[in-house]
This record gives sequence, C-alpha cells and structure tokens, in this order.
Amino acid sequence: MKKILCLVLAAMMCLCLAACGTNEDVVDPTDATEGGKHFAIATDMGFSPFEFQDAEGNIIGIDMDILAAIAEDQGFTYDLQYIGWDAAIAACQAGQADGMIAGASITDARKESGWIFSDGYYEATQGMAVAADSTIAGFADLAGETVAVKIGTMSQSYADSIKDEYGFDVMTLETSADIYQAVMTGTAAACMDDTPILKYSIKTGALEMKFVEGTENEPAQYGFAIFNADNQELVDLFNAGLANIRANGKYDEIIANYLG
Repeated sequence: MKKILCLVLAAMMCLCLAACGTNEDVVDPTDATEGGKHFAIATDMGFSPFEFQDAEGNIIGIDMDILAAIAEDQGFTYDLQYIGWDAAIAACQAGQADGMIAGASITDARKESGWIFSDGYYEATQGMAVAADSTIAGFADLAGETVAVKIGTMSQSYADSIKDEYGFDVMTLETSADIYQAVMTGTAAACMDDTPILKYSIKTGALEMKFVEGTENEPAQYGFAIFNADNQELVDLFNAGLANIRANGKYDEIIANYLG
C-alpha cells in the first residue's frame, strides 16, 4: 500500500513540475522583453493617416506603425495613451507619459520651451482646405473670413503669421475633427492642417472638402518628443531604431502602406 502511495505521490510531483515548466515558457505580451524597457507613450486622436481608429477600434497609422517597428527593433515595450494633442503634451509634462508621437513638428520655439526631440522621421508642410463647393482659391480670397486651426499646432502658428497680411480671423479648436466640422457647417470658410493629413482624408473620402494647392508653408520634420531629460534613453532608442528601419526598408514599407 505504501509503495502504491509513493508511486502516486511521485507521479503527482512530476505533473506539478511539468506544469510549472510550462508556465515559465508563457510570456505576457504586455511585459517588457528580457533586459528591455517599458514606457508610457502618448499620442494624438483622429490625426489620420498618422494616428486614428479603424472600424474595429484599433489605433493605427504611420506613427503607430513606426513606433511599433522601432520598439520591436530596439527591444522595448510600451503602453499607448490615445488621448489627444493637448492631453498628450500635458501627460508628458506631468510625468504621466514618458514621451509622445503625434505628428509633432520640430521647431526651435518648441525646443526653447522644453521639448526634446528625436531625429526627424517625416517631413511635412501645413496647408489649407475648403468646402468642396467653395470658390476660395488662395489666401487672397480670405479677407473678412474665418480660418479654423487646431490649437497649439504648427498650423496655428502658420495661420497667425499670415492672418494680418490677408485679413482673416483665426479660430482655434481642440481637434482636427473640430476644425473640419467648422468648415462643413460654415462656421469657418477654411481650415489649416498638416498637408498629408488633409490630402489623405480628402483622397479617402473621409472629408468632402478640397485642398487649396499653393497654400503650403516651408516643410518641417516630425519628431518623437520627450519633456524630461531623464527620458533621454527613450529618444536614443527611437533614433537607433529609426535608423535601422530606414536601412532595412521597413520605414518605406510603412509610408507606402498609407500614402502610396
């Protein structure tokens, strides 16, 4: 009887050890890779094709794919905060996020105010769009009109820099969706936003508007940003990964997937 009991206990111990070994082999995809780092990264909302929600509610876009490719290349993981432009900046400044990727143009003014940027990962301009049936063909047609822009962006800076020359008023709103809605409802005669965003949204039918050619400003690079020098490691990882995905063709693949 004792011999049978011993055999039973031994078998149970083997099963237990086998189960424990199996559990060690299961890796939670939300855990940082071995020896890697984990970060909180904030982003904008509704800024297609750089960050937006698909029909299933997944957050996709050029910025999202570039971030994912760089994280995989450099062996770090991250939690994504899809919270909007102003909220992303505030989260980074408050230490609630380590960095942000949100189509942020690299400018001297932003650097002087505390932004710390990565190398540029995309060159973009700002431009103007109007309703599909609008007769506005350029800035010269804006006298006495209102132009909607997203607050705190390069588009606002661009609009502010030329509003007196062309005699229009600037309306600041929170999101890209808000400025498009202002044009569609007639609250504003035009809106200014990043050129690739406007052209992509018009091309895909998401916006029943038209882009006004010739309204673009000088191009600027988008950069990944942090607001605390203690997070410089994250910028270094981003730069190293960006160089690698440019070299291996992944970067070009991502851009082509959205912009052709």
